[in-house]
Amino acid sequence: MAISDQEVQFLSALVAKQTGNVISASQAYLVESRLRPVAERAGIQDIHSLVAELRRSNLSPLHQQVAEAMTINETHFFRDPDLFDAIADHTIPELIASRESKRSLRIWCAACSSGQEPYSLAILLRSRFPQLNTWDIRITATDYSAEMVSKCESGSYSQFEVNRGLPASLLVQNFDRKDLDWVIKPEIRRQIEFRELNLMSPLPFHERFDLVLMRNVLIYFDPKTKTEILTRAHRAMQPDGFLFLGGGESMVNISAPFERQMLNRSIGFRPNEYLKAASTSRQIASCS
Repeated sequence: MAISDQEVQFLSALVAKQTGNVISASQAYLVESRLRPVAERAGIQDIHSLVAELRRSNLSPLHQQVAEAMTINETHFFRDPDLFDAIADHTIPELIASRESKRSLRIWCAACSSGQEPYSLAILLRSRFPQLNTWDIRITATDYSAEMVSKCESGSYSQFEVNRGLPASLLVQNFDRKDLDWVIKPEIRRQIEFRELNLMSPLPFHERFDLVLMRNVLIYFDPKTKTEILTRAHRAMQPDGFLFLGGGESMVNISAPFERQMLNRSIGFRPNEYLKAASTSRQIASCS
């Protein structure tokens, strides 16, 4: 028997409460395919029995497993080449110039899924900016799913996964072959800290970030939650930092303290106080 509308609504509310993610009607098809393995691992007969078990308590490890399973985890290496071109051509050169005395960079990849994004960024820094080899570079990569964080930490990817977006030259330079898989080299792995993080929660960071990638995740939140997440991200960034969202995401109808900035064929966002200060400086320079 197919899953009922009432069961979909219950599961949607559960996921929204746990993660803030909104499952739209068009994504209802994901429910059965994503949750069948959860039911099997828990020894539960079917999705209907799974829903009944979830209804018996307000919070349990099973609730967490369901929320994680329904979180979209689609990514690949160097996803959106225009973004990585913008980072290589504009963002990193500007940060190198402004951080020369400190010689450190702090980067946050939010909702990192299975880790291809932070590893792509680390590979980009290593291949395009050898002068950073003597800098203190730390990439923090977070995801809601404990399973995804474990996958990231392993640094191990199948042939299919590395074939998606990773040029052969970068593959052999940055990965070692292990049986049928490819494993990221230890010197790259050491640059990245992976940790679990729910974007709806207060951010636990003690340092401010120079670059934040929060791509293809805000589309699953309502406008109020998007504003709250972006406001917290703003507080976690350096005043002249860079923020990148997904290609189909914008800040329209969101009251977040950022201004957009065109970088090549990509759109970045800067803290609005930085762009206002930069505009004022240009005006003063033109009048002098």
